[in-house]
Amino acid sequence: MLLALAAALAWPPCSPASEQAPATTKPEEVLKGLRTFLEKSAEENGSFRPGVDPAYEGISDSAYSDLAPATYAVILHKTFGWKLPAEGKTRDFFLSRQQEDGAFVNAKGTVDSKSPQARVYNTTQGLVALRALGAQPRYDPLPVFAEVMKGDYKTLPAYSTSFFPLAFAACGKPFPEEADRKMRKLMVQADDGYLNDHIAATFHAVHYFRLLGEETPKAEAILKRVLKDQKDDGSWLLNPPSRDRHATFDAVFVLRQLGKGRKDCQLAMEKAAGWALTCRNKDGGFGHYPGSPSDMDAVYFQTGTLIMAGFLKPVDPAPKDPHLLGWGHLFPQP
Repeated sequence: MLLALAAALAWPPCSPASEQAPATTKPEEVLKGLRTFLEKSAEENGSFRPGVDPAYEGISDSAYSDLAPATYAVILHKTFGWKLPAEGKTRDFFLSRQQEDGAFVNAKGTVDSKSPQARVYNTTQGLVALRALGAQPRYDPLPVFAEVMKGDYKTLPAYSTSFFPLAFAACGKPFPEEADRKMRKLMVQADDGYLNDHIAATFHAVHYFRLLGEETPKAEAILKRVLKDQKDDGSWLLNPPSRDRHATFDAVFVLRQLGKGRKDCQLAMEKAAGWALTCRNKDGGFGHYPGSPSDMDAVYFQTGTLIMAGFLKPVDPAPKDPHLLGWGHLFPQP
């Protein structure tokens, strides 16, 4: 999903089996481990590392931009109503990463902070985090997206579509009609409803239409393929892991938003939750697949899967504007 932007990165070796957490069906144990992982990943300046080990550089989003682990840590704390270790410092960390042109930038990571991809990715993540923290950006960030929409948007990966309306919504602004028309021309669906023959691009299309409050075209066809593609283990790891790091989260979001309480969709989500739990490690975090190291990126997406499937419960009452907290794990059903 988000980032197979970093799909070219080599997949690290699996953690030893001894590092995996014992199987559990107790939500309270999962939440306790999650809090431990977050506490041990916190940095003095208010940001967060990809993992517990300071030498671990992360994979996927966490390797792509150092804004990602901090954003996902904020989202997880707000999801469960937990207090951040140093919320003021975390807010200041994000504010310090915005430039006068409105763009947020990464200091570490594989992406060139000046590229159109990075400007869209980092700025969206920064805006989501600040909104969750109840803070405003120092500079107007929307010109960043207006500039990309002049032409560079055509070169972005197919899974970049919903970044745009999410960023505008995080600013409390409607998505411009002209930008919407341009983006829709890129979202060409196959007969089965999929975009680019992959769940990531399809997820972002569904997310896009949900953010705009519209029906997703070919929803029934999409559901049919999503259900068909689920593996026996409950996941959607159909391609090499580097391409499917977020596939199970993506599929579960689609099932929850388009399935509208259908029994077959609920059963598929419950099966996905069982698989997500097999990705849990002894440090309390989650890997992208069983045996992979805990990574803040995987922690967010596996936790999101468990929430959407009903295994974990978010704080009650829900945070303000829950549909804008991350990538839709708290998005209300239509």
